[in-house]
Amino acid sequence: MALDASTLAVHSPQSLGDVSVSFWIPTAVLTAALAIKLPSIIKMWRDPMLRAVGGLLLFACAVFVFASPRTIAWTNRVTGVPNISAPWVYSLLTALCASWLLLIIAWRNGRSDRSAQTRRVTRWVVSVYAGVVVALWVLFALADVPVERLRDLDTYYANTPFMREEILLYLVAHTVACSITARLIWNWIRTDGLDAWLRWGLGLLGVGYATNLFFDAAKLTAVAARWTGHDLDWLSTDVAPAGACVSATLVAVGFIVPHVGQYLHERWNVRLRHRSLGPLYQLMRAVTGEREPFAPHAPAELRLIRRETFIRDALLQLSRHLDEDLRARSYESALALGFYPDRARALAAAVTLLDAAGGARPARADGAEAASGPDTAYLLQEIQAVSQALRHPDDIMAVRAGAAAPAESVPAHD
Repeated sequence: MALDASTLAVHSPQSLGDVSVSFWIPTAVLTAALAIKLPSIIKMWRDPMLRAVGGLLLFACAVFVFASPRTIAWTNRVTGVPNISAPWVYSLLTALCASWLLLIIAWRNGRSDRSAQTRRVTRWVVSVYAGVVVALWVLFALADVPVERLRDLDTYYANTPFMREEILLYLVAHTVACSITARLIWNWIRTDGLDAWLRWGLGLLGVGYATNLFFDAAKLTAVAARWTGHDLDWLSTDVAPAGACVSATLVAVGFIVPHVGQYLHERWNVRLRHRSLGPLYQLMRAVTGEREPFAPHAPAELRLIRRETFIRDALLQLSRHLDEDLRARSYESALALGFYPDRARALAAAVTLLDAAGGARPARADGAEAASGPDTAYLLQEIQAVSQALRHPDDIMAVRAGAAAPAESVPAHD
């Protein structure tokens, strides 16, 4: 039967209850992928791409569950029809093949594509594979398969009229879907502008679908050997299972990697941003004598928002003490020292903040106040850059010295 041993590596027919690890690994990974995607699928059910992902993972899980020898025996016993699991599992596998192609159509064409060509290709895939499913049940009804086979149905009935055609039909449908899907994915990977995590996920999907072809090759070879009077059943019961298990695991991980990778990447960036604000936060805490709300169990995003809010509120309190003239001279000093404009602007802001926080705002040489009020827009928007500048006290001292030199060289007026 299709995937009969790919879902279970039960090497002893007497021990149907001894489930191999090879069954549970792909099943567990597929279930995990479905659980990760399920909230998005439910929330955006109208999205054809998410529907295709949900259908793919659901059918993949169903194939591995219903193709296990234990479930095969249970299904046959409940229905009272020997080997009725065969067309059922073949149908699930065929539906899985269709979901692969539908996913690629939706994925490559985008969420908003409603072109006539896309609809036509979608209808073609659904019609062809639905026809395959109908043909599988018709052929099974015409075949004579009275002996129940839990692991080697494909080779045992390889020469049986109508069952022979059914086995060949599902294998050809599976091979065609794997070949098309793998080729389209590998072509897509070579396109520019892909997110790194998406590229990794597509790579795993491509390898997974290509590995599925080993399953088809092993099954077809074993069946063809029966046609010619040879016995290569081990390809169907031992080699094909390994290919199917590896393929299912790679495909499931391929769906998980972009989602989990992007999530972890975003979480890491949030934590880095929170940590990088440490110097500016400590300075503002020393100025105000207060601290941000302490919430050890709060999400990282909330802690970042609270720290940013605290810093900006403190900067507004300190803004009336900012010396715009000192900031301008510090900026020119930083440029003269060879810093790039963005870095020079951050260093100048850091010098100004330290000056205001220390309460040592120097008087202008002419005794006049700054012509305009302090400009806090840059400080409030670029707190990350300013905080990073505070991590380099040597650079700040050099800029401060360069900014003070012109003022000290001007003779004082009586």
